[in-house]
Amino acid sequence: MLLHPNSHDNYTFNHALRACTFAHAHHKGLEIHGRVIKSGHSSDVFTQNTLLNFYLTEADVTSARKLFGSISCPDVVSWTTIISGLSRCGFGEEAIVMFRSMNVKPNCFTLVSVVSACSGLEAHRLGRAIHAYSVRNLEESNVFLQNALLDLYVRCGSLFSAQLLFEKMPDRDIVSWTTMVGGYAQRGHCEKAFEVFQTLVRGGEAEPNEVTLVSILTACSSIGALSLGRWIHAYINTRENDILMNTSVGNALMNMYVKCGNVSATVSVFDMMKCSDLISWSTVISGLAMNGLGKQVLEVFALMLVTGVVPDDITFVGLLSACSHSGLVDQGEMLFKGMLRFCGTAPRIQHYACMVDMYGRAGLLEEAEALARDMPDNQPDRTIMETLLNACKVHGDVLGARLELQDVKGFGAGAFALLSNTYASLNRWEDAGRIRDEMRCCGLKKMPGCSWIQVDLTMPR
Repeated sequence: MLLHPNSHDNYTFNHALRACTFAHAHHKGLEIHGRVIKSGHSSDVFTQNTLLNFYLTEADVTSARKLFGSISCPDVVSWTTIISGLSRCGFGEEAIVMFRSMNVKPNCFTLVSVVSACSGLEAHRLGRAIHAYSVRNLEESNVFLQNALLDLYVRCGSLFSAQLLFEKMPDRDIVSWTTMVGGYAQRGHCEKAFEVFQTLVRGGEAEPNEVTLVSILTACSSIGALSLGRWIHAYINTRENDILMNTSVGNALMNMYVKCGNVSATVSVFDMMKCSDLISWSTVISGLAMNGLGKQVLEVFALMLVTGVVPDDITFVGLLSACSHSGLVDQGEMLFKGMLRFCGTAPRIQHYACMVDMYGRAGLLEEAEALARDMPDNQPDRTIMETLLNACKVHGDVLGARLELQDVKGFGAGAFALLSNTYASLNRWEDAGRIRDEMRCCGLKKMPGCSWIQVDLTMPR
């Protein structure tokens, strides 16, 4: 075809460039761009827009900027393409600058692109201004634009504005509902997330998808709403034909059951999953560890290694925590020493805390103190200090007195309270009182513990 100039025109190049964009064939796209220039079609705005989309899809922002600058009269498609591409590539501020310099009237897709850039930057004021512009200038509502505005308000924490927009939307799809459910869940308004989800299921305006279910299951995990979590699990089972127990939904279900303390349901979900990833294995290990099932954790870990899944630092936190709660000191030491040697995972502060806790629970206070002292940079943090002090209190050891002589600046009220309680358990009342006085002088106050129960949670029918 290239040997016969009359056999192709700018439309031919456009289709070829779209194919390169779809296939991410960067080098072939560059070759076609060269052919466009040689054939004299480089001034065609339609071809320029296609090239612009190709470069931005390939994240070649430099070439896209240069090409856009060469367009003599960019149309609304040109502006929308460059703004959208810059926003997707992480250049949100530049995308907003481009929007402000537009010399043509933006359409709804342009506004979607710039609102997305505002969301990434949490530019709430500009986003509200664009919302007002769309109300004044767009003749019809657009669900894509309204969903983008919903996401903006949610990301900026303006849930009241999001709720008002959501209620006024004439057409709402599952993205709209999922944005509201996820927004409330992420901001800690889990009861409101449940209310929106129940309205969705009862009204039948849309059907929850995997993202919706993950969002509401995250809300259940946050406050331990086991009964609602079970209902959602049952709902997923009723839609087994169109909702697969994939890794995202399965992991969210397991995490919910783990946070609610139902380890048997966690294992059951894990067994039903057709495909398990690292998060799946780590979640099961953490759930078993929280319930003191150390030997079962080691069995699951062995099976994990057999399947070829490589553990990460989070997996080792669960493993070491299991050894700590089950008194498996030898196994814990072996895992701690093998982290870097066999798995390439360097121990972090959480792993040292688990080891100190394991030694403390086993009464090996000298080993716990030595490990804390030999930490990288010799900087035990607040968690390790409190773990050591708690071990001293439990075992009635005077090690707490030696720890108190260290520099405890920067540690919170919990460390001071534990140290005071340690002295009190040893009948060293003057020392205990002195620590309490220091707490008051520093303005430290330990937050009291609290408990809560779930009462009369209405289920969708």
